[in-house]
Amino acid sequence: MQEKTAFLFDMDGTMMDNMQYHLQAWEKVLAEEGSKLKGKEVFKEVYGKNTEILARLLSNKKYPIEKLKELAARKDSIYRQLYSPHIKLIQGLREFLADAEHQDVLLAIASGGAIKNVDFALDKLQIRDYFDVIICGADVKASKPDPETFVKAAEHLKVLPGNCIVFEDVPKGVEAAREAAMKAIVMLTSHTKEEFEPYSNVIKTITDYRLLNVQELIYLVGRE
Repeated sequence: MQEKTAFLFDMDGTMMDNMQYHLQAWEKVLAEEGSKLKGKEVFKEVYGKNTEILARLLSNKKYPIEKLKELAARKDSIYRQLYSPHIKLIQGLREFLADAEHQDVLLAIASGGAIKNVDFALDKLQIRDYFDVIICGADVKASKPDPETFVKAAEHLKVLPGNCIVFEDVPKGVEAAREAAMKAIVMLTSHTKEEFEPYSNVIKTITDYRLLNVQELIYLVGRE
């Protein structure tokens, strides 16, 4: 195992403030399937793999898995179409990634999202080269809040959990980091600061990446 520091990034809501576009796509697909669920009723169920989300939101339909996969692909296609003209990184992230790379920090994507969405963002934003490892929903058996996504990313980077800092925007992601024995930094795009108070592994809550210093984070990991 390497002694290097590693930063593990969730993507949606963490690297991009894009959850409103995901929500619009969910609402459109649900409406097509006869569901009247909207807004908060939908958003509270948006965690894990798309098929799991759909199974929860359309629990009265009892769709077979192939139908859920078809609907999930449609939802993601709608999302990419909606978000493509607006896509951008949260302020300060590009500079933060460059600084982390310069200081020899290992970087990974650790997202529950679909690989097409991950590829869409990495290529459109031209940041793929920063990342040593990419883990997405199809690479794990158990979704967040299970720690498998972060554990697998750390294993591929060959770093100990204690040398990793997770970047997340939702409580279930922070819970997954905690279960993986990793510290977390929270991006406040979709939840309030108070919602993360139960999680002792949160070291900072931020509204953009200009509020972070890579060297300070490396020092913090080294003290553990």
